[in-house]
Amino acid sequence: MNTNHIVRLTKTMLLAFFGFYVLFVAFGNVTDYNSNFMFVQHVLSMDTTFEGNSLMYRAITSPALHHTGYILIIITEWFIAFACLFGAGKMLKQLKGSAESFHEAKKWGMIGLLFGIAVWFLGFQVIGGEWFAMWQSEVWNGLTSAFRLTTYISTTIVILMLKES
Repeated sequence: MNTNHIVRLTKTMLLAFFGFYVLFVAFGNVTDYNSNFMFVQHVLSMDTTFEGNSLMYRAITSPALHHTGYILIIITEWFIAFACLFGAGKMLKQLKGSAESFHEAKKWGMIGLLFGIAVWFLGFQVIGGEWFAMWQSEVWNGLTSAFRLTTYISTTIVILMLKES
């Protein structure tokens, strides 16, 4: 196996690893619904933020909206997992193909990673962290995990974007 194939295999495996990670996350959210549902419920309710903060008008206390939000997150996670794994499979098939065909095979993986950024950066850091003031909670604060995932996803996006000559 030459260096070019090893580089391509590395890109492919980075994407596959993230796909498997999100697959396990989505599976866990379905099979242990309540654990992470409580997280979403508390973040949206803002019930563990600083007492008396003036942002409480943003709180969503409707159980139906809590479930709707959580179900949308889970559906998106399933999509991310399948897009990344499908993309990794297409990349694997093009390991020995032309630079153009390998680069084209990255499409589904990039879509999956974009949706990952949407969940963990936009959803958790921007909306959860700032709009719902999750940063104020000592108990229901997922910013560290969201930052870790956003960093992994961003790094993977940059690596996948590198095109061979």
